[in-house]
Amino acid sequence: MDLHFADAEATEAERAAVDRFMSAHASETGPTKAARLERPRSRERRDLLLPGLHALQAAIGWISHGALNYLGAAIAVPPADAYGVASFYSMFSLTPQAPNVLHVCDDIACRANGALEVVDECERVFGPEGSGDSVTWHRSPCLGRCDRAPALFVQRAGEDDFDHGPVHADLSGRAIDGLAELEGMNIDLGIERSATPQGQAEVRLLRRIVERIDPSSLEGYRANGGYAALHRAVEMGAESIRDLISESGLTGRGGAGFPTGLKWKMAAAEAAPRFVIANADESEPGTFKDRVLIEQDPFALIEALTIAGVSVGAEKGFIYLRGEYPVAGRRLEAALAAARDAGLLGRDLFGRGISFDIELRIGAGAYICGEETALFNSIEGYRGEPRNKPPYPTQVGLFGRPTVVNNVETLLNVLFIIMEGADEYRRLGTPTSPGTKVFSVSGHVAKPGVYEVPFGTPLQDLLALAGGMRKETGGMRNITSFGSVLLGGAAGTFLGPEALDLPLANEAAIERNASLGSGAVVVFDTETDMFEMVSRIAAFFRDESCGQCAPCRIGTVRQEELMVRVGSGFDSGGLIREVGRAMTDASICGLGQTASNAVVSALDLGLIGGDA
Repeated sequence: MDLHFADAEATEAERAAVDRFMSAHASETGPTKAARLERPRSRERRDLLLPGLHALQAAIGWISHGALNYLGAAIAVPPADAYGVASFYSMFSLTPQAPNVLHVCDDIACRANGALEVVDECERVFGPEGSGDSVTWHRSPCLGRCDRAPALFVQRAGEDDFDHGPVHADLSGRAIDGLAELEGMNIDLGIERSATPQGQAEVRLLRRIVERIDPSSLEGYRANGGYAALHRAVEMGAESIRDLISESGLTGRGGAGFPTGLKWKMAAAEAAPRFVIANADESEPGTFKDRVLIEQDPFALIEALTIAGVSVGAEKGFIYLRGEYPVAGRRLEAALAAARDAGLLGRDLFGRGISFDIELRIGAGAYICGEETALFNSIEGYRGEPRNKPPYPTQVGLFGRPTVVNNVETLLNVLFIIMEGADEYRRLGTPTSPGTKVFSVSGHVAKPGVYEVPFGTPLQDLLALAGGMRKETGGMRNITSFGSVLLGGAAGTFLGPEALDLPLANEAAIERNASLGSGAVVVFDTETDMFEMVSRIAAFFRDESCGQCAPCRIGTVRQEELMVRVGSGFDSGGLIREVGRAMTDASICGLGQTASNAVVSALDLGLIGGDA
């Protein structure tokens, strides 16, 4: 850090950005008094640090030391603390950079569809990575746009960010050349509705998306069944809601699969105040279902989180949204404002004395913040590092209070259960995995997109919905035949053709030493360089480790180094497995515990060498 950091002064423009931000939040009271007493380190306004950093980055294009000092003084955060938090997130720049920054996804799904050619084209048009006065570019991990691969995310100082895809280099650079000017770009470009199972009778969570209901219209949402579930839930009462969710057998859809009803009951049994959080920090490579659900049905998430708040007796909820989802963020902001104006958020809901409101928090490019305790630290204004468990979030969570964290898809299931009942919910799926599951299907399939199927549906049937193997890939090469599939994202498992009959249910996946995870399904053909794909996964975990615990901090680096040795012909499979076992057994959180899954499964399947 610069020795003169503490003496740095903000420019007039930076001070104005902070003043506008503080003025917009002047009426907010911050964490409750009880929460502050429970967790003394939670200063009353430190929780504004992350959104304050976003305000600076958006207005100026980067965050200077002087700006950090000015913001820190406004919210009583020491300069060193503010620097430590700002430097944790990849979307914040602490050095001067161009006002327009292109983040080019080179992760597995985009890489399988020509991302490296796009990288070459960006270098031709804009110069070396990180250079440029007006426009610069950087390689990026998965942007959650796998259905539109290869994808870009563009940050623009003083203007709305936007995402764009697909961008193919075989367009003779025209798409990239157009971005060089950044003129006439539609911020919704490439956001047309993703491929969904059109006309299927059993679509539940995707119904309004399939029927093309206007996601910006509260009236349209209500005319199509919206807010009927909240009305019914209020009539039922909190305890009855919790009992119904337990009877349904609903489990978490973010990867852990914990029983939702039990989680709600555990939190409700603790002393108030309590919080509920929708975890929309969807950063698992290959996963984009929550982005589609939010962009195309934002009111459903707001209604479902409100029901969760009513059920556990919370007066405040948060939606923690991935920073690289600008369209989802704008649509959620508009939907939250419309819900408040309509009396569907705020005080005395439906005249029953129920108070509940929701605050949207935007992440800033840290995969680890998808872990629930790291998410708490992020909201509170600290580095997004996981906490030890126990105590568990339902006991000591956000601001030290009992907290329920649910995935977006999990919450949307609540609406169906409230309206149709537990028996109807269990009509689909398996006895152990009831209901439906939304999968993000990408890679070498004809129709990448989100698909909702009952649990237990064979993998080959899901791939058939996605059109099977793609016959061509934008002129790059012809796809030949199915080679392998990565199930569960970067933290998941590679499976070969023999697994095409796998029933997509939690219990069946476990029997094959796999996991459905967050629902990512990335398909590769027989011609794919799988060593390149697996190496990218190893690099991803090395980059995204928060570094807090030694097993993950050191293990992810060693794993990537061993992959280099494998590529050089060395027999390193045994060492990779040993490193993987150490990370799984000793890491604090799920990142380190699952960082070796895909790499080891690729070894087991013979997709890469290393066991000569």
